[in-house]
This record gives sequence, C-alpha cells and structure tokens, in this order.
Amino acid sequence: MSDKLPMQAMQQVTILGATGTIGMQTLDVIAQHPERFGVFALSANNNVSGMLALCVRYQPQFAVMLQAEAAAHLSQELKVIGSKTTVLHGEQALSEVAAHDDVDIVMAAIVGAAGLHPAMAAAKAGKRILLANKETLVMAGKLFMQAVQDGGATLLPIDSEHNAIFQAMPPHKVSDLARMGVKKILLTASGGPFRNTSLEKLQAVSRAEALNHPNWVMGPKITIDSATLMNKGLEVIEAHWLFNASAEQIEVVVHPQSVIHSMVEYIDGSILAQLGNPDMRTPIAYGLAYPERLSSGVASLDILATARLDFCAPDKVRFPCLQYAYDVLRAGGTAPAILNAANEIAVEAFLAEKISFMAIPNTIEQVLSLSHFSAVESIEQLVSVDAQARLTTAKIIQALC
Repeated sequence: MSDKLPMQAMQQVTILGATGTIGMQTLDVIAQHPERFGVFALSANNNVSGMLALCVRYQPQFAVMLQAEAAAHLSQELKVIGSKTTVLHGEQALSEVAAHDDVDIVMAAIVGAAGLHPAMAAAKAGKRILLANKETLVMAGKLFMQAVQDGGATLLPIDSEHNAIFQAMPPHKVSDLARMGVKKILLTASGGPFRNTSLEKLQAVSRAEALNHPNWVMGPKITIDSATLMNKGLEVIEAHWLFNASAEQIEVVVHPQSVIHSMVEYIDGSILAQLGNPDMRTPIAYGLAYPERLSSGVASLDILATARLDFCAPDKVRFPCLQYAYDVLRAGGTAPAILNAANEIAVEAFLAEKISFMAIPNTIEQVLSLSHFSAVESIEQLVSVDAQARLTTAKIIQALC
C-alpha cells in the first residue's frame, strides 16, 4: 500500500488585505505549494506599487483596490506590462471576489471595520474563511456566526491564539464547553513592549517605542493594540464567539516568550497547549490545509534553547483596555462595536502623533461612558453605530490636540 497522500484538487484563494503582513505571509505559504493553491484575487487599500508586484508574481484573475484612484493607477500599470489581471475597486468588489463561485478559500485579513462586509459575503457563500480580521467578530459576532452557520461556511481562526485554542479543543463542534469537559480558555499575551514599564513612564512613550514589538512582526495598528493590550481584549471578545465561551471562561495570561500561543484547561486538570515559534505562517498553513498539515516554512521550535517559560497576570491598571474589553463583552449588544471604533480612531491619532500613548485608553473610556448600548439588529445598524462612535472619538481627540 502506498504511503502517499491522495492528490488534492487545486484550491483557489482570495486574499483580502494582500499587501499587509498576514496577506504577504499567506502568499509565502501558497508559493511553497503551487500544486495545491492558486491565487484567484488579491485586494489592497491604496498600495499600488505593492499590489503591482504581487500581480506580476502571482497573476490573479482579479485585483481589487478600495480606492478608485488607486485602481485606475494599478490598471494602467498592468496594461503596460500586458497583464491579464482585471482591476476592480470598492467595497462591493471586495464582497464579489470573496463570494465568487470559483473561490474555495478566503483569507480575511483586512484590518479594521472595512473587512466586515467581504467576510460576511464569504460566510453567506459558504466559503472556507481564514479569519484574521478581529473586527468582524468584535463588531458583528452574532450576525457573522449566524451567517457562517446558515451559509454552510467553514470558519478557521488565524490569530495565533485562537488557532492554538482551536487545535487544543475537542475534535467535534463546540457547543457547550462544560459538557465537552472544558473548564476555561487561557489566552496568552506577550505583554508587548511595555510589559515592565511603569505607569509614569507610559505617559511619555513614543510612537517608535510602541511599534517595537519584542516578538511578532505585525502591521502598525495591531502592534499598537498589542502595546495597549487592546489586542488581547479584542481576542477575548473573539474567543467568546468562536468557542461559545463566557467572559468567566476566558482568562488572559502574560507569557513573554510567545512560545505557548494559548491553552485549554479541562475539568480533569489537564491543560493542552499549542507551542511553536512566533511566526504567523504556522496558523496560516494550518488554515489552508485543514484538517491536514503542510509545511509552512517556519523553523522548528528549539525547546532546549527556549530554556524557560514565564507567566504572570496582566496589569489592568497600566493596561485598562483589557478591562474595557471584558466590560463590553458582558454588556453585549453594540458595546463591542463602539469599543472597536473608538480604539481604531484613537490608535490612528497616536500613530499620527496627535495624542499620547495613555490618551488611547483614556479616550476609549470617555467614548464608552458617553455611548448608549442597544441590541444588535443588522449590519446596517452596526455600520451606523460604528460611524457615530468614530465621530464622538474624533471630537474628544480634537479637544486634546
């Protein structure tokens, strides 16, 4: 009997957010397995030069730019070199390439609320969704999970923490954690660049210092979120929807080495953990090939060189964003969407050096205190709530400048 795996049909992949960190790492994994994966469509916001290079290399059928001007520029550049890639633009085009009949897998890696609509389109079309966009679940967890179920989609989390939890969970569908023998989920956090920084010194940290993450290579927004621990707070909300876990069943543990990506504790006293080098290509490869495994290009973890694993509780006084996430999870309804919108605008302001680092959580706290939370009814409602929260946040920031 042959020990070779059966031949796999070519899987067509749409990558939403192709020029970002996750998008580029997805393409790196795909390039290692050209016999298994084809690139159907790529999208970007307005990075024309980056998208041009990707189109030349991967020759997708479609390239989608969010901005019309960027799309026109890209289209002209591709015509000059005789490319057959069709260039589209706008939010509707993103949804179209996510739900296209020829697409098997959608990497949802657009940062921010802009990724919500195409992720929903992929869910309704029954695609395999590799979810790297936090905001889809944070803003519209109830609606998105219902769309996944109704559309018959397969949802695989790509965040290293949620991917680790997924791997450590029982192999059958999650419904009731307690009935499945799960006591709680342990989300690990690196602690970011300011894990040991005093509250006084946090007032004066710079943009460059905040962007200097000790373990992970990520985009600027998620790197700042890691520094404030908002990233971990958003992951708590994600874990609630992905694994049907209550706030009380989700615990955050600071683990500076970022070797254990997360853990699941069972009622019999067992704790199952997923370990590996801090490289997003591991969960990306897992999502692309699930339930199989394939090489990702990530080096093996040297357990002996790792030597030690440290853990401590997060400090919610220095990093209040984590507490805000737990608060809005318990509040429910539109509260998480408001938190997410306020955070996006505050982080943008910090990256533009308009506000200080600690003004990020202070601004978010003010927005939450001024907001009214209501039950989630529709995507249109959430878009309106998101827009209003952004306006409120911008006004608060303007008063600080």
